[in-house]
Amino acid sequence: MALRIHPSVGVARLGNSPEQFYLAPEKTGQLPFEADPFGNKGEPVHQFKDYAGRVRRQGQAFKLLSEDGTELTLDNPNVQSIQWTVHLANKKAAWYQYSELQGNLLYGPQNSYQQQKVPFRNPDQTTEQDRQKLIIDPGPRSLAGRRQSIGFDQNNAPQGYPVSYPPSTVTYGTAITTLGDLLTDDLGRLIVLGGYGNAGGDEPLTSYGGSNTWHDDISDGPVYCTVTYQDGSSEQLSAWVVVGSPDFAPEIVNISTLSDTMFDVGVRFYNLVPEIYSNGQFNPDFKANYQRDIEPLVERLSRYQWVANVQAMSAFNSRQFDYADNSDANKANRQQYFSYFRGLNKEGDPSADQPQQVLFKDNFPMLPLNSGSNSVSNELIMKFLALNETQQFLLSQWAEGRFDSHCEAAPYPVNPLDQGSVGNCVGLPMCPGIEVTWSMQNPAVYAAPYRIADEKGPNGYNSTGLTPSRDECEGGGCQPGDLTKRMACPWQADFFQCTVQTVNFTVPEVNKANGAPLPPTYYAYWWPPQSPWDVLTGETTVEGQATSHLPAGQQMNYARGINSFVQMVEHWSALAFIRDNNSQAAGYPYFTETERNNEIFSYKEVGVGAITGNPDDNETTIPVFYIEADTQQVKTKSARAVQMVKALEQRAFKAIEVASGGLGTPRSGTRMRR
Repeated sequence: MALRIHPSVGVARLGNSPEQFYLAPEKTGQLPFEADPFGNKGEPVHQFKDYAGRVRRQGQAFKLLSEDGTELTLDNPNVQSIQWTVHLANKKAAWYQYSELQGNLLYGPQNSYQQQKVPFRNPDQTTEQDRQKLIIDPGPRSLAGRRQSIGFDQNNAPQGYPVSYPPSTVTYGTAITTLGDLLTDDLGRLIVLGGYGNAGGDEPLTSYGGSNTWHDDISDGPVYCTVTYQDGSSEQLSAWVVVGSPDFAPEIVNISTLSDTMFDVGVRFYNLVPEIYSNGQFNPDFKANYQRDIEPLVERLSRYQWVANVQAMSAFNSRQFDYADNSDANKANRQQYFSYFRGLNKEGDPSADQPQQVLFKDNFPMLPLNSGSNSVSNELIMKFLALNETQQFLLSQWAEGRFDSHCEAAPYPVNPLDQGSVGNCVGLPMCPGIEVTWSMQNPAVYAAPYRIADEKGPNGYNSTGLTPSRDECEGGGCQPGDLTKRMACPWQADFFQCTVQTVNFTVPEVNKANGAPLPPTYYAYWWPPQSPWDVLTGETTVEGQATSHLPAGQQMNYARGINSFVQMVEHWSALAFIRDNNSQAAGYPYFTETERNNEIFSYKEVGVGAITGNPDDNETTIPVFYIEADTQQVKTKSARAVQMVKALEQRAFKAIEVASGGLGTPRSGTRMRR
């Protein structure tokens, strides 16, 4: 029987709870699952945080499935043993500073990091040997059997492997001593748990992209499995795992997901669905399916409203006509609808005058209402988001009436677990992204649809360790740490910086002038399902509203009270999870904040007169949320506040400094967090 590991690319997520975790969702937009201490799956998650307000880690379970979906476990009488090996690594400190789309080889070899003279992080480490030491590389970890566990810390280093860890003590933040853990459940399935959301270094922070000496515990790497049968035969299988930041709105899906990106690459480069695309072109006679190909996109446009202020985009779920009607009488409506989706820039073309530089159609903002993958710098500009090529094609088929509305449409040849895991990650825009970045658009990093190319396979790095400077987008496969090395370091920058973007919409060849967005600008969003911006308050009890200082149902800034990058590094776990409070009523979602650590924040109403000097202006006040520096005052709020402070103190944070020159102007061009 042909076996494969599923998901092919799993997604674990950071959390700072020392013991509690849950399991990743198996479908796109699904809640994660509760788990016992051994990783056995339970019902949908009840709480995302523990008693002290710490975020629980998300573990990724890996299964062995045959082509017909039958699972192989240790209970199978033909199985003698199942051994798992995982190699996690973090290459961020050894990689280049992120620089929007510079370095992206989809724009040709002339756009390589070297050709574009993109600087390294930690540039004082000049030799390959020195830069290799910047990699967090614990080496591979293996386990077999039921209810087993092993950590990615120095206590479990494989004999003879050239492991590398950052210093065990740091001047600022929290030192990285582990990248997580491996478990096996009662049936021998693998569960991968990532790190604890820590970040630390010895120099003050200088950049949102990557500060010298700093590390964090994001990671990725290959997953291997050796199945040995009772007759002595065996087979080896492989997959990949990415450890990303927490998903604070797991039931809200990005308009273009990482699954959409992988599907697009599979369709256009790996013959995944030849009925859609073959011989270098899309098939104009392909019949799309409304329920499978179109309706999910429409629902995503609607659900953004719970994490971003996007009324214009929500209008495209207002059902002005029957979206499922493929009749010629409805064709003009469908074509008008489709006309509001902007076209794609020509892949690899650096010229500025292209569709993704255009905001308005008939004075209405085109869709999607996200920033493009480079609305920041003036090199390789991509101002506004467009759907990927396969998404565009399927929507165009719908507009022309080349679709059906059969509820039982044949699924595409992708395992649902493979789609579901990465379907909860950002696919576009990528600047750099949240979990991974634009390298995932490059067919060179894949061995097959939804499967990452592995440079060497199991035991491939036993004597050499990992290389710090090779670019897997040139081909040859990926090493551990390659999928996440382009991300911000520390990772919390993506939550503080990558929220909103003011984007110029009048000059195609310019984003910024004198370091600020060139006016006039439009208020666009990055990836609000991963990094929310506008949310509804959800406390409905007397006690809850006393600590939140707000009534239920008020739209507020999601990160209110976290007023600096440093505070995000320290207090990211205080953020709320956005959940559907009405999930049992199909079609009527109601998403609000839950589990926000309100006790950490203090609140004042500041009269406008304090700013203007006019006492009459004090008739209007402005709400100000902030983190109380005196933790003893925080403890007086409640018994839970005492637990929260105690948990923070256990993390041994040291006061984090910012370089004397500051961090510069935010990418959005504004520090206003309304």
